[in-house]
Parts: sequence; structure tokens; C-alpha cells
Amino acid sequence: MIRRMFRRYAPAPAPEDQAVVDAIRALIAAVRDPELWTPGRAQDIAVRVGPFIERAHTRPGDDHGTDMIAVALVHPDTPHAAAYLHGRQFGYTDRGWLRCKTTAILGVWQSAYTMLTHAAAGLSLPDDVGMTPAHYAVHVEARRSDGTGYTLLRLGPYTQTWLASHDADRLNTELEGRAATVIPGFTVTAKDALFDVSDHESYADPHGTDIAALLADAVTGVSP
Repeated sequence: MIRRMFRRYAPAPAPEDQAVVDAIRALIAAVRDPELWTPGRAQDIAVRVGPFIERAHTRPGDDHGTDMIAVALVHPDTPHAAAYLHGRQFGYTDRGWLRCKTTAILGVWQSAYTMLTHAAAGLSLPDDVGMTPAHYAVHVEARRSDGTGYTLLRLGPYTQTWLASHDADRLNTELEGRAATVIPGFTVTAKDALFDVSDHESYADPHGTDIAALLADAVTGVSP
């Protein structure tokens, strides 16, 4: 008796189905083996926001902290043209720089993580993303004629750049006419700057404070 053996062949998945399968496989691989984030390389990173994963820009020069860095959450399709519009729709824009704990960083951003974002789920970012503002600052600097020197006073954070500029102008008005004699051998000036979130403990809170008095105290504390 001759027995014929038959094999069953599963039909090939449709292209759109295969694309979904490939995306899921890439996601599993990315979550299982994330690309290590290294501070100081100005790379986009994947950060945890509740049960979701979001894309974030690191702030150049402020991405080197071991415990805290400054980031801006961006739509996962950045930099494509539609990303800005969709970013506004889902609440990604107009949040400014945020203080991000490095323990919330999954790794370097990979496109596979897009499926885990609020935008992919058709959801807006929550009002509370678990990160506080890390915006702008005022630095009062004492410089010698050769450009060397040090920062005498740091004020911040400011939530809007114009507020920092306003206080910098006020301090420069205080110093006007005597900036070169406040500390002998140094010229003292105030300027608005980015808030260095990784060194946040060195800043004095300017809100509800007499910043002119803070400047006077800083100058008094410097030995001639």
C-alpha cells in the first residue's frame, strides 16, 4: 500500500501583516536589549513616562549628569514635517526643558519604541509627566582681562527666558559704572544662560528674593 505524504504550507503573510510582525520583533529586541545611553553624546533617548516610552532630546552641554539631565519631550516622528503638528495635538510641544532622572532612561532612542508612545496610542501626554521644569538661569561672572575667572552667583531656574533676561539687566544696572571695581582685578557682569540641571544645587532661587541683596552677599563673600 502506498501512502502519500502531504505537507501543509501556510500562506505567506500579506505585506502589511509582515510589516506589523517585523515591527513587533524589532520592538521586542529593542526593549530586551536597549542600546546603552552614554552621557555627553547629545543623543535622543527613550525615557519612561508612566507605562509609556517617549522620545526626548537632550540639551547640549547639559546631558552629562549622572543623576539628572535636561530633556525636551518630542513627538516620535521628529524631524518629519507632520511631527510638529502632531506634537501640538498630543501635547509634546511648549513644555520646554524638563529635569529627567537618569534612572528613567531606557537607552538611546530607536524607532521601534514608537509603538509604546502616547502618540501611537492616540493619547495626549499627561499634564504631569513626572519631570519638573529645567529652563533658564542668570550667571553673574567675574572675569580677568585675559578671560579667565569664575561664576560668582547662579540664579535659577526661570520658566521663561525673558524673566532671566529681565533679572540679568537689573543686576547689570546695579553694577553699572562699577563693574570693574566690585572685585579688584575682575570685571563683574550678569548674563542670562541655560539652567544647568545637573548642577542645580549651586543655584539660588530668585523667586520672591531680593536678587540685588544676593549679589551683594556674593560679592561680600569674596576675599580681596
